[in-house]
Amino acid sequence: MLIPALIVIVSLIVLVWSADKFVYGAAGLARNLGISPLVIGLTVVAFGSSAPEMLVAASASLNGNPDTAVGNALGSNITNIAMVLGITALVRPLKVSSATLKREFPLLLLITFGVSAMFLDLNLSIIDGCLLVAGLIAFTGLMMRISMQEAKAGDPLITEAEAEIPSDLPTAKAILWLAIGLLLLLGSSELLVTNAVELAHYFGVSDLVIGLTIIAIGTSLPELAASVAGALRNEGDLALGNIIGSNIFNLFAVLAMPALLAPGKIDEQALYRDIPIMIGLTVLLFIFCYGWRGKRILAKWEGGLLAACFIGYQILLFSNLR
Repeated sequence: MLIPALIVIVSLIVLVWSADKFVYGAAGLARNLGISPLVIGLTVVAFGSSAPEMLVAASASLNGNPDTAVGNALGSNITNIAMVLGITALVRPLKVSSATLKREFPLLLLITFGVSAMFLDLNLSIIDGCLLVAGLIAFTGLMMRISMQEAKAGDPLITEAEAEIPSDLPTAKAILWLAIGLLLLLGSSELLVTNAVELAHYFGVSDLVIGLTIIAIGTSLPELAASVAGALRNEGDLALGNIIGSNIFNLFAVLAMPALLAPGKIDEQALYRDIPIMIGLTVLLFIFCYGWRGKRILAKWEGGLLAACFIGYQILLFSNLR
């Protein structure tokens, strides 16, 4: 089992690195083609940031492991809130001042409850997949409309997001990084899924749990790096915005993969154990950050509580292996 374990580790490293280069090249190319930074941030960067989860979910579904894909989506959302924002807030409390985020928080809650309802029959169908894709398109269009309005008002989230897009990358280099990133994303996601599933079966872990743990944590590492870096630059809006956007994309784009590519029954533990935890953490984040009295901040003690929830969740998963 040593070789599959090493391949999983190397695949995760390559997956994270190649996703960053894919986004870098795609964003640089889009800017050189005259697309506005705002549109790039809401489309190219948003989709590219979720590329590891999407490709892993697609690979797992095509290889007959849809529960791994479902676990990746749910586990990434849990990890993003509990681990990524928990650690980030412990490094530096996150101040929230963006009007756009105040609209996104209720939207994330609504989408979380709506998508979770699809699991009530313990089945993901092609119809569910089509609804998820339609929701993704509608969400992207809505956010573009809202962001264009807020950009005129100087919303800090829009300003911070636009500053992240490369402005001096030659077109030839942009295409090169785009191609390299895409090829490595495809190869590393396939190797990751194949060897992670092999490890799971060897240790008696379900496909769902391997998606919820190793794969979810690994594909959330870019969000952790981006959030901590944003917090250290006092860009709390960007750090939170990245997580909210990533979680919405996971629910729509990542879960659409098993629904469209491998429709059928799902592990009941996803409904009875993991979805309630994902909903609970999303509600908790909403309470912490929405700013009921005008002051919106994710404090260190709140980050510590989120991190403790993540540790507790991992203990729960591995104490009930089946």
